[in-house]
Amino acid sequence: MAALLEAGPLEDIVLGDPNADNVIVEYASMTCPHCAHFYTEVFPQLKEKYIDTGKARFIFREFPLDSLAARASMVARCAGKDRFYPLLDGLFETQETWAAPGPDGQEKLKLIAKQAGFSEDSYKQCVEDKDLFNKIVAVRKKAHEEFGVDGTPAFFVNGTRLEGVGIESFDAVIEGKPETPPSG
Repeated sequence: MAALLEAGPLEDIVLGDPNADNVIVEYASMTCPHCAHFYTEVFPQLKEKYIDTGKARFIFREFPLDSLAARASMVARCAGKDRFYPLLDGLFETQETWAAPGPDGQEKLKLIAKQAGFSEDSYKQCVEDKDLFNKIVAVRKKAHEEFGVDGTPAFFVNGTRLEGVGIESFDAVIEGKPETPPSG
């Protein structure tokens, strides 16, 4: 787990109690439909059960699967620490409206950024920030090479990679509950 938590090229933005005993790390792509499903269906339960109660801290890490996902991650990072998770939530909740290939997706993302308070200049400055882009790519590369992440979403709880993405998978590691009730 130490390797998973060691400082990477980007600062981790922690949601929940930074000293919580349990650590949940997610690698996700902003354009991944499975990631959006997790955020809209499972994450609210996870947040209520573990993050809001102080039982777990949550760390989102970027694993873009395409250039639009990288750009969306950049926008979330440029929004600042206090607006990072709210912007992630909004982007995942509205993913089907903006995650389109080519210039159309980029224009729709720019509109969302403007609604989130970006000006034309601040948006352009953000998405053209080569240093930020390179750091996001480095996070993805490290996840793939050191932790075997090859798709999204990918979760680690206390250093253990989860097989599933349902709340039961988190329960199994955090509370020691079996993922499926024993048949009997």
